[in-house]
Amino acid sequence: MDVEKIKSIVSDQREEIKRIFSKEKIIEREFLHKWEKAMESNLIKVATGVRRSGKSVFSFQLLDKRKYAYINFDDERLVGLKAPDLNLILEAFYQLHQDFKFIFLDEIQNVEGWELFVNRLKRQGFNVLITGSNAKLLSKELATHLTGRYIGMEIFPFSFREFLTFENFKISKEDFYSTRKKSFLIEKLREYITLGGFPEAIKNKELSKIYLPTLYSTILTKDVVSRHRINFVTAVREISNYLVSNFSELVTFNKIKNIFGLKSSHTSKKYISYLQESYLFFLLDKLSFKYKEVVVSPKKVYVVDTGIINAMAFASSKNFGRLIENLVAIELLRKKTFNPLLELYYWKDSNRER
Repeated sequence: MDVEKIKSIVSDQREEIKRIFSKEKIIEREFLHKWEKAMESNLIKVATGVRRSGKSVFSFQLLDKRKYAYINFDDERLVGLKAPDLNLILEAFYQLHQDFKFIFLDEIQNVEGWELFVNRLKRQGFNVLITGSNAKLLSKELATHLTGRYIGMEIFPFSFREFLTFENFKISKEDFYSTRKKSFLIEKLREYITLGGFPEAIKNKELSKIYLPTLYSTILTKDVVSRHRINFVTAVREISNYLVSNFSELVTFNKIKNIFGLKSSHTSKKYISYLQESYLFFLLDKLSFKYKEVVVSPKKVYVVDTGIINAMAFASSKNFGRLIENLVAIELLRKKTFNPLLELYYWKDSNRER
């Protein structure tokens, strides 16, 4: 790897971003203004979330009208790049841009040892924004090397409100009293539940049934199997499919161990933690004031996007209540991003579950 090659990659990627913003419909992400307030802070900004949820576009919106340098590490030409090579990227930035304050490193977790480079950039006075598709990998390095020096931003697929914005559907309080508009809004909700919130699925509705299963498979392959060097690929895929089919339901590590013939509950817990780290799934603990009960009780599983549930053909009309529950759970998790003190649990007694 040399500076000239990196300069070529950086230039190509910059042109690609310009084409995207000039040709495709881009909407302002919800709560963007809240994160804009943090951009002038010298803390490192870290945007994480499931693959293809719009982290990069969101980051470009934050950087709008600011002078920045950018590189995306999810590029086959950068495969094999090592930590010592990262300074060549800084050299390429200087030669191409000269005057820039912000540095945007997209999918940085693809380079082992990236956290030391980012820390050095901060010490040199740069305002750094990074993205990643793996929660545990980022949090591990951030906790070790960037403690107290970063702001975390979790990005989800489009919310229902963002979906309506993309569809040019404006709604006011008065509309809830209009039978016609209320009926149309309900139909839009059904459409959103079917398609989900991944931007590409919404932009290309007729291809969503092809796109979403492909995305699901890509997440499993790249963000779970390859990243964790898993040998038992079939087992992981089957467990993932099982979780998708049991969305908004209770699951236990022991039951999964028995169903798939794993050696121990620890193994099933490990595989599920990998799936959670990819942001495909979120598991909630039972609300209890007894720690032991929280640990041993079944977990409630939710899928990051209802579109994936429908695309994988695990949903039907009788699942509509569970789909709504999944939708509400993800919305609450989305709100938790802006309120770190918010704790989410499910509640259940002998007769009811919430």
